[in-house]
Amino acid sequence: MDVRSDFALQLQLQHVAERALDPRVKDALEAVLKHMTGGRSRSRRGGRALVTLLEEVRSTAATTDEWQVVRLIQDSLDYAEGRILRPDFEERYRLFQRSTQPPGSHQDYLARTLSATLKFFTQLAGDYLGQHPEANPGELLAHVEAVGRDARYMQQSQERPGRYRILRGSSEVAAWLEQVFHGRVDVEDPEQAARRIVMSPDSLAILAADKEGQLLLQAAEVRRRRQGLKKLRKAVEDPGASEGDLQRALDGQYWIFGGQFASQAVRRRLVPGDEVDIPLIRGDGSLHIVELKRSMGLRGSLVKRHRGCWVPTADVHDAVSQAVNYLVGLDEHRLRIRDELGIETRRASALVLIGHPSVQPDVAEEDINEALRTLNTHMSRVDVVTYKELADNAERALSGWA
Repeated sequence: MDVRSDFALQLQLQHVAERALDPRVKDALEAVLKHMTGGRSRSRRGGRALVTLLEEVRSTAATTDEWQVVRLIQDSLDYAEGRILRPDFEERYRLFQRSTQPPGSHQDYLARTLSATLKFFTQLAGDYLGQHPEANPGELLAHVEAVGRDARYMQQSQERPGRYRILRGSSEVAAWLEQVFHGRVDVEDPEQAARRIVMSPDSLAILAADKEGQLLLQAAEVRRRRQGLKKLRKAVEDPGASEGDLQRALDGQYWIFGGQFASQAVRRRLVPGDEVDIPLIRGDGSLHIVELKRSMGLRGSLVKRHRGCWVPTADVHDAVSQAVNYLVGLDEHRLRIRDELGIETRRASALVLIGHPSVQPDVAEEDINEALRTLNTHMSRVDVVTYKELADNAERALSGWA
């Protein structure tokens, strides 16, 4: 930690020397002042030596029962080590404040600072309400509070010297990094390390080149995936969620469908008249399509009782038939799709996502899953699973990967 040694501290110590009575205390204070002003440059010396000398003054004053000096020297130590801010320190010792500051200077400074701060947050609130006219007071205050947290990690613009920027989300990332440092990596000061990474424009390159940094990048990916999975579960468990809502929750999260998928295709209309919901690309370049139906909003049931067994309903079979029709169209246009898009659709496969066990609370989840698995074993190119089973599988895979 840096030790502060400046004119304000010197004046305060001179004031303390005037209050001291015992010669031993005065000699100890003289040693402190000599250390501060004894350097070759005009700057006052600080460092650990200054702290040690101040502690010796405090100890000597306590031995001679000069408790007033002990209290004053404790203020000196707190100021030198940064536990008291300069304005507070100068306000506390008005004797030397009058000799260095005009009356009311700190009051004027505080007034200007407060005025500028309120003006900034007024503008911030106006901009937010302009973009979110339907926002309520709680949302507005939450936005202002979040910007205030991010302001701790303000960065200076490299392109425009003298300008500063507040990067949204910096405080959340810093808090997460600090938690990871605490739990996984041995560093001397997790808070300072997290702050340094967040405020560094080259932080990703630094992390990628470092062994512990690679661990952080891996942890960051796990965190990103957990957030995506949380978003998916929220949509899956919402009775009002449409197929479009579910598609948006799954968009870009191809990892949820398994490790064999390398990417998600940009184009969804591969065959004239057909538009698949989610086109996934395997590592070998072949296509796998995902057909989405409603989850909790499914109007019908998933299974029905037939001759003592649970079997899929017509809603499930209709969804499978739709996926099969897509696959037929892909087979028929295989050469064109391969030549134009570089996607192999020969023997492409499909996944139908439909329903949630909670739409049939009178049927055990295991019975629903078992009925769908039995159906899957009799189909070569189409699988059917519920949204909950997909999310649960992804959760297990994520736990093992982390």
